[in-house]
Amino acid sequence: MTESVPEPAGTGDGGVARTEGVTAEGTAAAPAATPPVAVPSGPVKRDWRGKRPFWGGLLVTLGGAEILFTLWAPLPVLLHIGMAGLAGYLVPVVMLLCGLLILFNPAQRLFYSVLAVLASLASWVTSNLGGFLMGMLLGVVGACLTFGWMPDQPLRRGRQRREDRRAERRAAAGAEAGV
Repeated sequence: MTESVPEPAGTGDGGVARTEGVTAEGTAAAPAATPPVAVPSGPVKRDWRGKRPFWGGLLVTLGGAEILFTLWAPLPVLLHIGMAGLAGYLVPVVMLLCGLLILFNPAQRLFYSVLAVLASLASWVTSNLGGFLMGMLLGVVGACLTFGWMPDQPLRRGRQRREDRRAERRAAAGAEAGV
C-alpha cells in the first residue's frame, strides 16, 4: 500500500505555488477565524408574536382551558345543563386546539377563529354555562381578535416613531462602541 505524501509548497500544477493551507514551517495552517454571526439585537419573541394573532390565540386557548378546568373542578356548585356527556368535553377541547392552531398556523386563522367562536357559543349549553361565562367570553373575544388581525400591516405612526428612535439609538451606540 502506498501512503499519500503531501507535495511541497512550491511544486505541483505547473510550478504555481500552493500556499493556501500551508504555513512557513510546512504544517497545515489553522482555519481562518470566521467573523461572528450577527445575532438579531431585538427580542425574538416580539418578532414571533408580531407575525401571528398572538393575543387572540392566547385568549381562545385560555378560554378552552378554563372551561375544561371548570368541568373537572370538584365543586358542588357545578351545573350540568344540557348535554353533560361527550359534548361537554369535546367543545372546550376544540377551543383549546383552535387556540393553539391560531398560534402555530396563522395562515388558516379565519377558519380557526370562526370555529372557535362557534365552539365558545356552544359551550354555553354544553359546559357549565361556558365555564361560568369566563371561558366563553375569553373564547369569543379571542376569536374576534383573531378574525380581525391582518398580517403585514404598516406600523401605526406612534409605533413607527418609537421604532425609528430605537434604531437611531442603536446606531449611535454602535458608532460609539466602534470609535
